Amino acid sequence: MSATVSVEEWSGKDRSDENFPVGSLLIAARLRPAVHAFYAFARNADDIADSPTLAPDEKIARLDTMEAVLTGAQAGGSPSASALRASLAETGTTDRHARDLLIAFRQDASKKRYETWDALLDYCRHSAMPVGRHVLDLHGESRGTWPASDALCSVLQVLNHIQDATKDLAGLDRCYLPLDMLGANGASVEDLRAPMATSGLRATFDALLDRCDALMAAGPLPAVVRDRRLRLETAAIDGLARRLARRLRAGDPVARRVALTRLDFAASLIAAFAHWATPDGPGAVA
Repeated sequence: MSATVSVEEWSGKDRSDENFPVGSLLIAARLRPAVHAFYAFARNADDIADSPTLAPDEKIARLDTMEAVLTGAQAGGSPSASALRASLAETGTTDRHARDLLIAFRQDASKKRYETWDALLDYCRHSAMPVGRHVLDLHGESRGTWPASDALCSVLQVLNHIQDATKDLAGLDRCYLPLDMLGANGASVEDLRAPMATSGLRATFDALLDRCDALMAAGPLPAVVRDRRLRLETAAIDGLARRLARRLRAGDPVARRVALTRLDFAASLIAAFAHWATPDGPGAVA
């Protein structure tokens, strides 16, 4: 494909369609454009990986073009990669996290099933963790915050997999629910095509939610973030993740999509302000 022709095919989704805040008004205004540039890159790469019409080889070729533009090896062909490259140069942050995301999207181009929880977490290592790490780098946070961020980002990803399990299977023949966990509960991928969750599928959802609870309990991210405004955003996201997990336990994501409500967003934001009283740590971004 010519470098002057964009490989991107925007799905129409944007930040307002996400479960959780993406570069919201809670973080410093001067950093929001950089977060939005990273999100736009990720959104366009995800749209390529999830395209129902592109063949796997074409998806990978397009993702390769995005990486080439991001690194400067190619001049054009991916507007979001060009914009992110400029943003990274302006903020002095690494392109490593964006390149890590592309590993997951290339995997999505052909991989349809995940055998174990560890395999799913390895996918999250590339699909989710880089997002949090990039935002932390932008704010000058230490790498000591990465483990808590990795845990939260993985939880957000797994919750989304549970939330969209039926849609992923129907539209892409893709299932992220670990096959060994399904088998241990007497369930199968095909159960997702039923009108409601079987007992085995319900047990699998609950087992995954138990793993998410354990990750969340290991070390809340807001407790280790120095920047006050970022601490507020991460606290709101943490609260929303916990609320979505509770809704997924109480609801049936096979029968209907379980989603957060406006009340969930409002309550999580109000609760997040409990973290505002703690002063910024050394080196925090104003």
